[in-house]
Amino acid sequence: MSEGGASVSERPEAATAASGRAGLPPAIELRGINKSFGPVRANRDVSLVIQKGSIHGIVGENGAGKSTLMSILYGFYQADSGEVFVDGRKANIVSPDDAIAAGIGMVHQHFMLVDPFTVLENVVLGAEGGALLAEGKAKARSELQRLEHEYSLEVDIDAVVGDLSVGLRQRIEILKALYRGAETLILDEPTGVLTPQEADHLFRILASLKEQGKTIVLITHKLREIMAITDNVTVMRGGEVAANVATKDTDTEQLAELMVGRKVLLRVEKTPAQPTETVLTVTGLNVVDGAGVRRVKDVGFTVRAGEIVGIAGVAGNGQSELLEALAGIRQPASGHIRVRDQDISAEHAVDARGMRELGLGHVPEDRHRMGLVMPFAANESSILGYHYDPAYNGRIIMERQKIIDLCAAQMKAYDVRPDNPLLTSANFSGGNQQKIVVAREMERNPDLLLVGQPTRGVDIGAIEFIHRRLIEMRDAGKAVLLVSVELDEIMSLADRILVMFDGAIVGEVAQSEANEQVLGLMMAGVSPDAADEVA
Repeated sequence: MSEGGASVSERPEAATAASGRAGLPPAIELRGINKSFGPVRANRDVSLVIQKGSIHGIVGENGAGKSTLMSILYGFYQADSGEVFVDGRKANIVSPDDAIAAGIGMVHQHFMLVDPFTVLENVVLGAEGGALLAEGKAKARSELQRLEHEYSLEVDIDAVVGDLSVGLRQRIEILKALYRGAETLILDEPTGVLTPQEADHLFRILASLKEQGKTIVLITHKLREIMAITDNVTVMRGGEVAANVATKDTDTEQLAELMVGRKVLLRVEKTPAQPTETVLTVTGLNVVDGAGVRRVKDVGFTVRAGEIVGIAGVAGNGQSELLEALAGIRQPASGHIRVRDQDISAEHAVDARGMRELGLGHVPEDRHRMGLVMPFAANESSILGYHYDPAYNGRIIMERQKIIDLCAAQMKAYDVRPDNPLLTSANFSGGNQQKIVVAREMERNPDLLLVGQPTRGVDIGAIEFIHRRLIEMRDAGKAVLLVSVELDEIMSLADRILVMFDGAIVGEVAQSEANEQVLGLMMAGVSPDAADEVA
C-alpha cells in the first residue's frame, strides 16, 4: 500500500495468524479455493479467514468472485480445488443441507418466502419435524418465541408473510437460519430494499447476534455499511483476494481503490443546477395494473431542462408503474402527461415509439427484462427501440455494418468491456450491460431522460462513470428524471427530491435540505412536516 494508507495485509495468512492469537479456531477458513465456469476463472486460489464472533465484510466489483465464493461455502457450487474448514475442522459441503448441518445459514438478496403462508409456516417449511405437523409446529412456535426474544427479532408468528413489510420479511429469513441452528450467517446485499430506518434496525440485530457469539458474513457494495458495521473486510478483485484489512485501519476511498485497482471519485462533483423551461408536466396521473390495482395515485410534478429530479422510495411503491407510464409502455387510467406541448392521456395515448419521437430517452429499471434482449449481439441491443431509424435501414435489409460501427463507437465512449459489438449481450457483466443501455439512450441526445435504478447491480467504477454522464446531460440543458432506491445516489445527483409511498407523492425536499432520516421517514409514509419534527 502507499504511504499513509491502511495497514492492509496482502496475504491471507496474516488474517489466519490474527485469528490464532484470539485463542479460538476461526468460524470459517477457506484455503486455496479455485472455481472455473468453462474458460472463466471465477475464483483463483482464494484463501481467507472469518473470525468467530465477528462481522466480516466481503466487497468487490461485479465479477470479482465474491458471490461464487459464498455459493461454494453454502453448497450451491462445488470448488474445483481447495478446502473449507468450519470451527477448525475440515468440512465437505456439497449442498445447502451440508452447509446447514455445519451451522452455516444464508439470507439471500431475494427472499425465499411463500407469501400466502404464515411466518411460522415459512420458518418450519422443510424442517417440519416429522409426520405430525401439529406437534412440529408447536415445538417450532416455542423455539421461535425464544429466538425472537433473544435476538430482538420480534415479528407476529401468525401473520401472513405477504402482508408484512420488507424489513419484517428479512427478519423472518434470519429467524429461519437461526431456527436451523446457524452459527454463521451469510447476508447477500441485505439493505438493498430497506429504508434507512430498517437498515439501522438490521444493524442493531446483527450487533446483537455478534454479542451472542454468532458470526456474520456481509456481502455488500455499500462501503459506508462496511465501515459502520464490520470488524474486518476482505476485498476481492479479478477472482482473487486483493487484501484483508481490519475495518478500523481503512476508509471508503482506500477500499474503493483496492476494489477497482485505481483511485475512484466517490462523491459527485457538480455545480448548482440552472433550470430553464419545463419539459415534463404530470398532473393527476393514475395508473392501474393488470389486476385492477391502482399503483400510481393522483401524481403530479414537473421536470425542467437543466435539472435532475429524483424520486426516492422503497421498491414497489409505484415508481416502476410511473416510469412505464411516462415511457409509453403502460397507458394511464386518468390524468395527463405533457412533454413540452404534446398532451398525453388515456384518451390521447402515445406508445413507447411515439414518446421516443417526442425526444424522450428511457433507461429502464430492469435491464434484463426491458433494456436488452440477452441472446442478441451487443450491436443489436444497442439499437433496441431505435431500430426503425432510417440510418440503420437500407432499401431492403438493415445496414448491419453501420450498426456494428455505431456500437463500437459507443463502447469506446462508455468504456464497455470487452469492446466487442459481436459478443452476445448475456456475456457481458452487469455493469457493462448497463453501460450498453445507458449509451444507447444518452447518445440519442434526448430532451428528457427517464432513468430507473441506473446503478443497480453495478460495480463502483461503473457507478462513478454513469453518475458523471448524468451530470453532463443535466449541464447540457437536458431534463432528467431519476428513480432510485439508493438514497446516497438520490441525494448526490438530484437537485429536487420527490418521495413516493404507496403510489403517491408524499412530498418534495430540496437537495440542500435532504438527509437520510427525513427521507427515510417519508419513504415509510410520514408527511414532510412530521418527518422534520421526528428528525
